[in-house]
Amino acid sequence: MPFDLSLAGQPSAISTFSYTWRDTSLYALGVGAKRDELDYLYEGRGPRVLPSFAVVPKFQPMLDVLSKTGGNLAMIVHGGERVTLHAPIAPGGTLATTVTVRGFYDLRRLTQVLVDARSVDTRGALIAESTSSILFRGEGVPGGPPPPREPPPVEKPRDTPPTFSIEETTSPEQALLYRLSGDLNPLHADPEFAHGVGFERGPILHGLCTFGFMVRHVARALCGGDATRLRALEAQFKRPVWPGETLVTEGWVVRPGAVALQVKVKERDEVVIAGAWAELAG
Repeated sequence: MPFDLSLAGQPSAISTFSYTWRDTSLYALGVGAKRDELDYLYEGRGPRVLPSFAVVPKFQPMLDVLSKTGGNLAMIVHGGERVTLHAPIAPGGTLATTVTVRGFYDLRRLTQVLVDARSVDTRGALIAESTSSILFRGEGVPGGPPPPREPPPVEKPRDTPPTFSIEETTSPEQALLYRLSGDLNPLHADPEFAHGVGFERGPILHGLCTFGFMVRHVARALCGGDATRLRALEAQFKRPVWPGETLVTEGWVVRPGAVALQVKVKERDEVVIAGAWAELAG
């Protein structure tokens, strides 16, 4: 079925998402938070909310829009994510989110769909904006435009050792835990489904789960564990990660408040997140 290109530029209906500290704590556990990060896990301390939680309220409305594109949802993978925080995310409340397909872009055997999201609180104050790069594998848009090229605001310096490196092993159940925050794609849970869509080793970790690990690592290395200082983040998901593998986040402080990032899988010495960066509040 051809893609419905007429969806581009049309904002979705407003989707509301109500949540409590249980949801933010579950999310933190899903992206690997441990006992020494109790501020994100225990209601007696707030709790603080990881800024990457901004991807949770927009997930279902984004999926609803993607289901109308005409593409095969069984063949989608997440290609990248950008999140900008305009205010800290409260540990509980209601967010109203609108998503818009920015465009459909031809990558020959892939179609990239960029989906922009905007979340506001009950007063109408803007909390977060994000852009998801969704890839439909095996489906191009003949004659369609190439993806827009946007130079990252922070670029990894060449031939320079990283300012920091943090290593952490994911659990074999990591994807099963992360999916409880809303991304129920069977690619991350069902071995038969994963084999059927080309992942012979079985279910892969959500790209957004690896993204969350990266966020925690930046907070630990540069913010004294206070992830609420992170104001903007972006990552391009280059290779799959399988639950149980070890993630190594490397960061280069390019200037005050700006860090270039990449994430490797230790066991394969392979970069799985590239073109990544973060901006921090002072």
